[in-house]
Amino acid sequence: MTLRFSGPSLAPASMNAYDSNHMQTNDPILPSTLPPALHNLLPASLYGLCTAKSVKKGSLLFQTGKKPQWMFFVVDGEVTLKRLSQQGDPVVLQRTRHGFVSEASLQSAKYHCDARAVANSDVVQIPIQDLAAALRSDADFSARWISMLNQEVKRLRLQCERLSLKSVKERVRHLIHTEGKNGQFPVNTGLKSLAGELGVTHEALYRTLAALEKDQKIRREEGLLALFQAT
Repeated sequence: MTLRFSGPSLAPASMNAYDSNHMQTNDPILPSTLPPALHNLLPASLYGLCTAKSVKKGSLLFQTGKKPQWMFFVVDGEVTLKRLSQQGDPVVLQRTRHGFVSEASLQSAKYHCDARAVANSDVVQIPIQDLAAALRSDADFSARWISMLNQEVKRLRLQCERLSLKSVKERVRHLIHTEGKNGQFPVNTGLKSLAGELGVTHEALYRTLAALEKDQKIRREEGLLALFQAT
């Protein structure tokens, strides 16, 4: 599996399960092959510290209680942050298909959730201490980082708004409207994972999707939910 950056192909090692040393052997990334979003965000001093990793579905990037060592950027695939509720049910705190995972770990002594790849994923990792040092010393980079965080806050507000909706039907339609594109939302990790993001049981989600499809409100295709009006 190779990272789908522009430029030369990279072939990082696989990561099958969590291991405190599993990030020690990685492939360095040439500045010219950094994803555009990272190239535009990071200062040049961090380019050479970025490494690439190919992560298999089901693998942990980090685990609750471990000390943060890396900041992860998802290039392709999907990574979720999860922890258990007071009732013992898994709760999806963040779902990332393109962007940083667990930005809050930058100032945390330990991770407060698990990060797991729910699809085969390509990630870039940056040493967290070097990233923090650059934010302290580079005002322009700090301003860009804050702008990026503001976008994430807006996304999380939409997620809170969605979870406040009472019916599963409303949550599904809200998700497609706000996080989909042109009335279409990719579902590459299965409906059970999506149910966790919506805060409902997978049985309730299955029933709701069947009803919405029967009423011609949405259509289901392989790996895709779409509003019925979308073409």
